Amino acid sequence: MTDLLTKTIDLRSGSTDAKREEIRNYFLKTWAIDELLYTQLKSDDIFYKRGDPLRHIILFYLGHTAAFFINKLFLAKIIDHRVNPKFESIFAIGVDEMSWDDLDNNHYDWPPVHEVRIYRDEVKKTVLEVIDNTPIELPIDWDSPFWIIMMGIEHERIHLETSSVLIRQLPLEDLRSGLFGDRCPITGDAPDNELIPVSGAIIKLGKPLDYSLYGWDNEYGSYEEEVADFSAAKYLTSNREYLDFVEDGGYTDQKYWTDEGWKWRNFKQAEMPLFWRRCEKGYFLRLVAEEIPMPWSWPVEVNYLEAKAFCNWKSLKTGKNFRLPTEAEWYRMHKVAKLPEVTEWERAPGNINLEHFASPCPVNMFEQGPFFDVIGNVWQWTETPITGFPGFKVHPMYDDFSTPTFDGKHNLIKGGSWISTGNEATIHSRYAFRRHFYQHAGFRYIESDAPLKIQQADYETDEEVAISCEENWGDVYTDKHNLSKQLSVILTDLLKDKPDSRILDLNADTGRLAFELARNFKDVTALDFTARMIRIPIQLQEQGYVRYTMRDEGELVFYRDIVLNDFELTEVKDNVLFMQADAMNLKDIYSGYDLIIVPALLEELRDPKLFLSMIHNRINDNGILVIASDYEWDTNKTPRDKWPGGFKQDGEPVTSLDGIRSVLESNFEIHGEPQDIIQMKKKSSRLTEKRVLQVTVWKKK
Repeated sequence: MTDLLTKTIDLRSGSTDAKREEIRNYFLKTWAIDELLYTQLKSDDIFYKRGDPLRHIILFYLGHTAAFFINKLFLAKIIDHRVNPKFESIFAIGVDEMSWDDLDNNHYDWPPVHEVRIYRDEVKKTVLEVIDNTPIELPIDWDSPFWIIMMGIEHERIHLETSSVLIRQLPLEDLRSGLFGDRCPITGDAPDNELIPVSGAIIKLGKPLDYSLYGWDNEYGSYEEEVADFSAAKYLTSNREYLDFVEDGGYTDQKYWTDEGWKWRNFKQAEMPLFWRRCEKGYFLRLVAEEIPMPWSWPVEVNYLEAKAFCNWKSLKTGKNFRLPTEAEWYRMHKVAKLPEVTEWERAPGNINLEHFASPCPVNMFEQGPFFDVIGNVWQWTETPITGFPGFKVHPMYDDFSTPTFDGKHNLIKGGSWISTGNEATIHSRYAFRRHFYQHAGFRYIESDAPLKIQQADYETDEEVAISCEENWGDVYTDKHNLSKQLSVILTDLLKDKPDSRILDLNADTGRLAFELARNFKDVTALDFTARMIRIPIQLQEQGYVRYTMRDEGELVFYRDIVLNDFELTEVKDNVLFMQADAMNLKDIYSGYDLIIVPALLEELRDPKLFLSMIHNRINDNGILVIASDYEWDTNKTPRDKWPGGFKQDGEPVTSLDGIRSVLESNFEIHGEPQDIIQMKKKSSRLTEKRVLQVTVWKKK
């Protein structure tokens, strides 16, 4: 284990040759330690079990971290071929219990474990070839190919931690202990906790764009918050301290719990933390791969809902105002503790980065200023739902890292745990989980009379998403200029009196077309490549509304609300299944459709000719393919040799329709005449973009 320890990399200083070698070693150590984690499974059969019913089988995560490299390198056009398209589809998505996650094993043809290991070896070779042969320039920033390499490495380090939690939830008889580091041998009695006064200050949050370390998109931007005086617990809440809450009936009295927390407690029938065990011999604690007598001096590991209930209980018992810290308050404690950035450590100042133990340790072991464990040991839940700081921008190569969590349901955890490595161990790291999720996470409580300040993100501010919302749902367009409404009329006419037809929309966008089709058809599937788009119609399904901001003029914006019921679509919303997927690499389950619509998508694809040559496999005999495109081919999206048309060949013009026809004619015949429809996109109050799309209908032979 010791020889695999490392820290995230300074991406701005040093020589290019040395930096290439440093990144290469960082990749290899990351790869090795991730694979070491899975050696704790007794047999390959265990890979097909779920640690958590709301997460994939363990095998998914073994394949996922490898497939991620290939999918991102391919998307960024750093490589021009896939290693295994099937694997890069089934191992692509499904991590955080999102509505578009597909956790039905019937939808997956899970491969043998040995094939996944072979695949990992092939991916490893591919990534090393990229590292060794790609030109490198310093500093490495968002636009560098090596930023994508770092993205894959840091992504794998995240899963080192999250997969360890899933393994921890497997039956103990499925695991072998002692193969992944040494747990802390020290237990003992827990210290009595006490409150340490912390003076208020103005806290500036957000990482500068020129910061030397890799960062996820949610770390950037700028936000300032005034933190009032407060008092914070000297130690993380120990198992012993939490036991008082358990034995005082904390899990049986509703008054301590939020509504969400009480619903979760009743659903789970929880009587104590997930990893606690109670028998005739007393309490025990489940670790990743073993069970030990309860170490009362170690920090308790709970979800946010339990941590909040404890604080409410303590408040009622004492008459004081106890709660969890906000993100800004945690940063204030970090400042008071005078903790340096990870790259400045000679050795980790806390139980973090796997530098000390492969388990938690006593809460009074690592002193940091007036506190213990401001960083390390276990993550600390905060009161703050994650959102982007002002100036937040989505990284185009990983649009679904942050934005799916900006839903008010994911709370930030801070400080890292014993297994937090790479970016997770940095000062600016921002990770969030659903409030009922378990990680290697506990909490520190604070006492404060100041009103709780929470930065809300009720309004969608992503410009591209907002423009799509306005185009599809805004009240400024007639049906004549609403692309989705126009297409829905055309498609409905093609399938007259066939309400049981299966329809696939391959560019769901913000969902208007799929919802309109749901008025007349009971089985509509709508896919989109980006999470930030697909989460809009899913929110409309689940909550019935979406809010967004649009640019007015200059720095001014105006606000819009979409209410699904206003469009008389509430009654048919369940006729649509929205999922995230890559149209160029679809799972096998997306087959057997009577009609497939390709709206404003063909010109966005990397290889539209390849797409067109395969699409017949997804359509039933006599089924229909509808294409709507403006044929605006762009070499930044589609290599010149992949264009179906829009060029001269042998001195003669080849139109896009000619090219599409030549690819499709072996399986389809054109139905009727092409027709033009207008698409209007409002960019601001006084700027509207007009596009003319050609609609062609093709009937499968």
